[in-house]
Amino acid sequence: MNVSTMTENHNKGARTRAFDQAPGNAWKAWIPALLVLFAIPLLLAGNPFYIHLAVLICLNIIFVNGLALINRTGQLSFCHAAFMGMGAYAAVICTVRFQTPFLISVSAGVAVSMLAAYLLGAVILRLQGVYFVLVTFCFGELFRLVMLEGGDITGGANGIANIPPARLFGFTFDSKLSFYVLAAACAFLSIVFLIALFKTPKGNSLDAVGDNPDLAEASGISIQGSQTFAFVLGSAFAGFSGALLAHYLGFVSPESFNQHISVAAIIMLVIGGRGSVLGPILGALIMTPLPELFRSAIETQNIMYGITLILVLKFLPMGLVGIGAKLRGKKGQP
Repeated sequence: MNVSTMTENHNKGARTRAFDQAPGNAWKAWIPALLVLFAIPLLLAGNPFYIHLAVLICLNIIFVNGLALINRTGQLSFCHAAFMGMGAYAAVICTVRFQTPFLISVSAGVAVSMLAAYLLGAVILRLQGVYFVLVTFCFGELFRLVMLEGGDITGGANGIANIPPARLFGFTFDSKLSFYVLAAACAFLSIVFLIALFKTPKGNSLDAVGDNPDLAEASGISIQGSQTFAFVLGSAFAGFSGALLAHYLGFVSPESFNQHISVAAIIMLVIGGRGSVLGPILGALIMTPLPELFRSAIETQNIMYGITLILVLKFLPMGLVGIGAKLRGKKGQP
C-alpha cells in the first residue's frame, strides 16, 4: 500500500468519525437530537408492536456499538452473538436459580462476557484477517453447542423460561412501554460513553491501531493491548444487551444467539457505517424492523438483507454515515 492510499484511507476514516470526535462542545448538539429520537416511540405508546420494535432497536444499538468498538481496531468478530448469549445466560441463571436482584444479575452477565472475551482474546488476537474471522466463527458455534448440551443448567434446546421481569430501584419493568424507557436509557448512556471514550487518548489509540497498525506500533502504542481492550469492552456491551434482552422476552435459548445474529450485527454495522458512533445507530434503526416485518417469510428477509447490503457496498462504501462525509467533502470541509 503506497503513501497516498494510506492517507486517503485515513482521511475517509477521520471523516466518518466526525460525530464522536467533534472539537469543543460541538458533539453536545447531538444530545438533544438523541433524546428526541428516543422520545418518539413514546408517542406511539398505543401500539404495542411499535414499542416492541423500539425496544429491539435500543438493544441492537448497544449490541452493535460493541461490535463497532472491536472493529475500530481493525478486527471483525463473528462470535459477537456468543458474548451476547453469555451475558443473557449468566444473568438469567443468577436471577432464576439464585434469585439475585436484577442489577446484580446483569452485572454478573457483563462480567462473564468480559472474562470470556479476555481469555479468548489472549489466544486469538494475534491472528489477523480471515484467520481471526474463522476462529471467532467456530467459537460462536461452539458456544451454541455447549448451551444445547448444558442440561439442567442451561435448559438445553428448551432454554430457560419464566424469567421474571426486570426490577430496579423498586420499579418493575413488566410492560413493553416501561421496558422501552429502561432500554432507551441504557442505549443513550452507551452512546454517550463511547463518544466520551473516543475523545480520550485511549480512544484515539484504538483508532490509530485500526487505521495504521505499523505506524501506531512505531508510536509506542501496544497493538495487542489496544485490541484486547476493545475486544473485552465490546463483548461487555454484547453481554449487557443480552442480559436486557433475556429479561425483556422472559425466555432464553441457544438459538436466540446463533451465527445469524452475529451476521445481522455485521450487516447493521456496515450499512450504518464503520468508524463512527453514529453508524450503529443508523444501522439498527434501519435493519432491526426488517426481520419483524418479514418474520413470516425468512427467504424474503434474507433477500432484503442481501439487496440492502449490496446497494450500500456499491453506492455507499462508508455506509450511511458516508453521506454526511461526502456532503462535507463537497463543501470543502475536512
